[in-house]
Amino acid sequence: MDERIPVTRPVAHGTAKLLPDVDRKRAWLLTVNDAPQSYVDLDAPTQLEFEYARRLGHVLDTLAEPGRPLDVLHLGGGALTMPRYLAATRPGSRQDVVEADRGLIDLINEHVPVPDDAGIRLHAADARAWLESEGAAADSVDVLIADVFGGSRVPAHLTSVAYARAAERVLRGDGVYLANLADTAPFAFLRSQLATFSTVFEELALIAEPGVLRGRRFGNAILVAAHHPVDTATLARRTASDAFPARIEHGSALRDFMGDAQPVRDENAVPSPEPPDGAFSIG
Repeated sequence: MDERIPVTRPVAHGTAKLLPDVDRKRAWLLTVNDAPQSYVDLDAPTQLEFEYARRLGHVLDTLAEPGRPLDVLHLGGGALTMPRYLAATRPGSRQDVVEADRGLIDLINEHVPVPDDAGIRLHAADARAWLESEGAAADSVDVLIADVFGGSRVPAHLTSVAYARAAERVLRGDGVYLANLADTAPFAFLRSQLATFSTVFEELALIAEPGVLRGRRFGNAILVAAHHPVDTATLARRTASDAFPARIEHGSALRDFMGDAQPVRDENAVPSPEPPDGAFSIG
């Protein structure tokens, strides 16, 4: 019998809960205001339950030869699903996690901490402030993963050209930027993000479930940005054969999707759209 009980804690954007998975002895679901945020299995850190996390995992698996350590900066912490995944699949990786919500950090440290030798360091700070500080050295990371949601929306100050330039500054020349975004038709936010990052990076790709890309429902999309071509052929095979199939858009098809969208400047930046009721809720 599972004797673990849910843990509830007030955090910056409402109420966080850690809910035990009755089917796995040391697995937990993190929710904020009843919207799922992260899933972690302490005994199986490579177990990625959420669709967007699986797609991030596919990209991370293809960035370098298997097992090679990477230097990674995570903006947004949640329950540290992706840092744990990388620590397991690429031992020796150096990872920094920037999470603005001190209450959330305390909750994770108390109930689902990462091992001391995992190479994962947590920092309580605003994502953009960290990027623009001395704590984020130029040309210092191989991968930057942005998964920042204030409540259920990407904050406005993490959507502009100035932000994209700050992110690009910390990446090495062959580095890759990944972001978890969310939108639905007519994709004003997603298209604006493509236009914004195209001003800084030469190569872009977008990974999402076909129904989301067709505008049938609100959902997540993974933005991939780099100064070099991304291995879209391998990613297309992996995402198409996943338990939750996805499609990758790039090249001319992605430019057509972006259309005449304009880059976002700080003075006109807005958060990502509010999800419709029930889009990400459980229970």
